[in-house]
Amino acid sequence: MSLPWDRLPSPAFILDKPLLRRNMLLVDRLRNETGIRVLLALKGFSMYHVFDEMRPFLNGSTASSLHEARLGQEEFGGETHIFAPAFRPSEFEEIAGRVTHVSFNSLAQYERFAPVLFRVNREAQAGLRINPEYSPVGVSLYNPCAPGSRLGVRSVELPVRLPDSVRFLHCHNLCESDAEGLRGTLEAIEERFGPWLDQVDELNLGGGHLVTRIGYDLDAFRSVIADFRSRHPHLSLLIEPGSALVWDTGYLLTRVLDIINTSETPVALLDSSISTHMPDVIEMPYRPTVLGEVPYSSGRYTYRFGGLTCLAGDFVGDYSFDRPLKSGDAVVFMDMMHYTMVKTTTFNGVNLPEIGFWDGREYQTLKSFGYEDFRSRL
Repeated sequence: MSLPWDRLPSPAFILDKPLLRRNMLLVDRLRNETGIRVLLALKGFSMYHVFDEMRPFLNGSTASSLHEARLGQEEFGGETHIFAPAFRPSEFEEIAGRVTHVSFNSLAQYERFAPVLFRVNREAQAGLRINPEYSPVGVSLYNPCAPGSRLGVRSVELPVRLPDSVRFLHCHNLCESDAEGLRGTLEAIEERFGPWLDQVDELNLGGGHLVTRIGYDLDAFRSVIADFRSRHPHLSLLIEPGSALVWDTGYLLTRVLDIINTSETPVALLDSSISTHMPDVIEMPYRPTVLGEVPYSSGRYTYRFGGLTCLAGDFVGDYSFDRPLKSGDAVVFMDMMHYTMVKTTTFNGVNLPEIGFWDGREYQTLKSFGYEDFRSRL
């Protein structure tokens, strides 16, 4: 790791551009080898400053709201897809004018809004999100197919014949999943939605395909796609990764402000907040990797990292190091580009981290925040 941490500002989200390009090249290779189209899921990564770096390797973006759709249309270009559990009537005409594909969550939403879509945008395509009632995701918060899910139409709800203007089906049931999750998904779709696959032109397989993670079986991915294509050669296939495109491409740089000796593990207080700047750590929950940590059994110095807010649970797990920490030391949380900046808050008035990138030689600040960003949200 060659970044000059001691000379960089904190707290700061830092995108590592060479690592982003590494992921883009891998995804582009999969596009060329499989013929699958790939979209950027803006809900996972909306750092528009680097869309120029991503655009040549992707087919467009996918949104979950009017604001994301506008960002995708204006800043990314290409195909602009959107899905929402329900659309607000006051926003839908603008949405219709900005997108190329709309995925409806129910037949009722389709019947209500499809006429508006085609009146505003004759070139747009309409589709339905389906629920294959299968998912390998173990965390209920992130499982779109958990019992009682509000996301997607189940096969028992579909008519024998789809409306003629429904040109694609959309499935999203994965989260940081492997190729076996994709295999199981396609098997479930064929089992439950086979009669409808011949009635559409496209199948959008959503996000959660973590193809850039070390150890992901890319050969299995290629094989699963090829096998499915052999049975359904008329279908154009899409995926819309959120995490995968920026997996392991950046950091949250923080610094130690104080060491608090408690009755248990010493707490290293940071100039950041786990609750407001890394909410997935608490929501998921998960333990992010920290640069320079050592296995607990071999670490001579162990700390629990705490954040700046008054929330008692504003902390992340225990970390061990070969040397003691002191005020001013850099603490670098790894793999912080996906589902981080898009979820930050200003709870307690804690300032948002700066946003910047490392181009392999220099650091550049893209955006910094202050009081007005806090005030304007209230």
